[in-house]
Amino acid sequence: MESKLYLEVLKNLEHLFETKENYDVIIYAGEEQNQKSNYFRTAFSNNWAEIENGKYIFKKSNILPHTFETILRYLYCGQIDLSSNNGSDVFSLLIATDELGLQTLSEHVQEYLINNQKIFLNDDPVGILEITSQHESFVTLKNDCLEKICQHPDILFSGDNVLKLSTELLELLLQRDDLMINEIELWNSLIRWTHAQNPTVNRDPFEWTNEECALMGRTISRFIPLIRFHDIGSKEFFDRIIPYEDLLSKKLRHEILQYHLFSHTKQIGSLPSRKFNTKFINRKHFALFSSWIDKKVVTIEPISYKFNLILRGSRDGFNASTFHAKCDNEGATIIVAKIKNTNQIVGGYNPLDWVGNKSYNITDSFIFLFDDYKNIDTGKLGKVTNSKYSIQCNSSWGPLFGYFSNGSNDLSMDEEGKWSSVPNSYFNINIPRNFEIDEYEVFQVVKNN
Repeated sequence: MESKLYLEVLKNLEHLFETKENYDVIIYAGEEQNQKSNYFRTAFSNNWAEIENGKYIFKKSNILPHTFETILRYLYCGQIDLSSNNGSDVFSLLIATDELGLQTLSEHVQEYLINNQKIFLNDDPVGILEITSQHESFVTLKNDCLEKICQHPDILFSGDNVLKLSTELLELLLQRDDLMINEIELWNSLIRWTHAQNPTVNRDPFEWTNEECALMGRTISRFIPLIRFHDIGSKEFFDRIIPYEDLLSKKLRHEILQYHLFSHTKQIGSLPSRKFNTKFINRKHFALFSSWIDKKVVTIEPISYKFNLILRGSRDGFNASTFHAKCDNEGATIIVAKIKNTNQIVGGYNPLDWVGNKSYNITDSFIFLFDDYKNIDTGKLGKVTNSKYSIQCNSSWGPLFGYFSNGSNDLSMDEEGKWSSVPNSYFNINIPRNFEIDEYEVFQVVKNN
């Protein structure tokens, strides 16, 4: 009975809205040549409205008439249908809800944009992010934009979009641990951004005057603590950081040198490695790994796992003891190694712990090979063909995939860090028989909630 009475009241309000009779409020929405009178129920204030012939007059030239019509229907009838609106119209409606203090409607519109206007949002995520950052109530949409940029950093960092970012937004992005970009690329983008703020400064840092150096230093200083310098290799440091060393404090330069000269130094500063930080693979590789783990035929996004870097050879060491010290009892892991002097990368996935001296007969593990890590389409998956000894744990060896035969496993690293492969337990994907590596990384694999 109560629900029927409720519906009757709504019908009466809707009738009142449709007939536009007995009103005492006039709202002029849009420019003069396209104005429209409507009801509006809101807080009245002498600062907002004029009173003319006993009626309150509101002038909202910055809100389009059809946008106001949508808002009024929501206020009077509790109804809103955005299905026939394009993304731009819905976004205009969102901005209007903030101006009018309609928080509940604002949340509804933000969720609608995220779920139903993906193409519109993807067309200009940076512009959307800039606008949402100017409105405190747009937290839901702002976070969605930030997550998109973190998962697809090329949107921002591959071109000149990053140069247009405000100081506050750039700082917000650099603070993110889930920003999926190599740290040296982030540094290069930061230098480009700093030059864009100071276009008269010489592009060659070796030619800077004292004034130019001081100007660049003041511009970049707030961002320097947000760079994970321990994730920048020694060659990259020499080539890309040293030319700008005057922008770093003496203390930070000392810490970086100590890190590269002494292996016991594991981190620079207080910030950990970014969750997807890696030397030679990117978001597309992680998305593909996720699909392989879930046994999907096609690559699925968003990525369904977190890949937390727990070992890097150049940072932690290349021998078996280091592997077990870093990777034992960490749950599922994926190993990625770059073959020396090539663009090939090899690796494998173990869904279990690396611990003790034992063998596992499982079918969920796999190995892989990319003939060119820069081309995701060159990836080849080696599934288990014989589950016996598909994963082996040996405290004297590094990762061991497959049964030992003819002098090797399907993929193995010995106690000295030498790698080899002989097809036994996994499909043959033509991994080289014996090879050296430039670098290898191990990621802890954690299912997203």
